[in-house]
Amino acid sequence: MARTLIISNRKGGTGKSSSAVNIAAELHARGQRVLLIDMDTQAHCAYGVGITVARDAPTLHGFMAGRHPLEAAVLPTAWPGLDLIPGDPLFEHGSGQVGELLLRDALQQSGLAQAYDTIVLDTPPSLDALLLNALCAADRVLIPFVPHFLAGEGVRQLARVLFKIASRGSNENLRVLGFLPVMLDTRVNLHRQVTEGLGQQFGRGRMLPGIRNDIRVAEAFAAGQPLRYFAPKSRATADYTEAVDALLQRW
Repeated sequence: MARTLIISNRKGGTGKSSSAVNIAAELHARGQRVLLIDMDTQAHCAYGVGITVARDAPTLHGFMAGRHPLEAAVLPTAWPGLDLIPGDPLFEHGSGQVGELLLRDALQQSGLAQAYDTIVLDTPPSLDALLLNALCAADRVLIPFVPHFLAGEGVRQLARVLFKIASRGSNENLRVLGFLPVMLDTRVNLHRQVTEGLGQQFGRGRMLPGIRNDIRVAEAFAAGQPLRYFAPKSRATADYTEAVDALLQRW
């Protein structure tokens, strides 16, 4: 049975897609069968693994709209054992089928939950059926954040949603796995202060090693490859490797 990890933050621009792609690739490099699901209508994960999605191809959002089964949207990447269910940038938030358990039920009933070791979901920042479905399907939540002034607000908003999901019984086993600072520069006082502040508020033991600011992250996306294949000796690759090591130890 697959373990399910969602990458989420209520604030946009926090490195969710780059983290989802690179964490999925790191898990795959450790011998895991990994399914990456792009629930964000920006649909950036496909770029990160070098896939061009045909206009009428099945997608996660096509499944949510009721047009096809979830398993019809699975696409293989250039790395066997690392697969993608892409997003659809034309999907309108608020449309589609009603229900918070659609994704969880489909993963189970389709056999996808049995076919992979880990399922990684990239989520949108908006609070709608997409995010709620991801939270109801997940075992653990990883929260990336940019250590700027408003970082804490996005984290606190998501924490309130997590409590709501757990308290009403939609997913009582949902837990925060950790917080991941991205685009980090420890020489900047504000970065240190924000990271330390979140650690104090939510627990220092939940703070994962940070991902330093590195242009290679953007270059890897442009090249259609995860960091470990595009720039294996870059500092961001080393950072994601260390972060995934810590993530696996805490799971």
